[in-house]
Amino acid sequence: MKDVLLHIEAVIFASEEGIAISDLKQIVQDSLAITISKEELQELVDRIAIKYQHEDSILELKLINNSFQFLTKSIYHVSVNQLISHKEKKKLSQSALETLAIIAYRQPITKLEIEQIRGVNCDYSVQRLLEKNLIRIAGKSETIGKPLLYGTSEQFMNHFGINSTKDLPQLKDIINEENSIGETAD
Repeated sequence: MKDVLLHIEAVIFASEEGIAISDLKQIVQDSLAITISKEELQELVDRIAIKYQHEDSILELKLINNSFQFLTKSIYHVSVNQLISHKEKKKLSQSALETLAIIAYRQPITKLEIEQIRGVNCDYSVQRLLEKNLIRIAGKSETIGKPLLYGTSEQFMNHFGINSTKDLPQLKDIINEENSIGETAD
């Protein structure tokens, strides 16, 4: 029965929004090829809940809106909220993503060239990308005023899991040629 208990715990843990007892019953029965009554299942779920009531556990099993789910205990909510707040600060805006894409495909590139492509000022986006170490200053252009050149950084490569900019998706891989504007229908 311990094996069944661990499978139930794993399924509850893996369910993102929680899981109803009826769904849990069906999944356990299908995955383990067993028959289990709702009462037996509820008893096992109660044992899991008791296991997480120990003070050394940061999680607790809760029934919310008729679904079981693991949640952090309320004593840790301040720290978890800090984590969420920290992650939110790290998200990039749409304009920053567009700027990053232009730099990735056209590097080395000046801020003026980026602005000509986007059609809007990109000072803030470039600054945010520099702060997040997704781009770097790649030198200075030989044109008048010697503006800074921008390119992607090692952090960019690590974040997107690529070894070089040659690994970036090519435009032909992204665009569906069947939906090109100006094609005549047969």
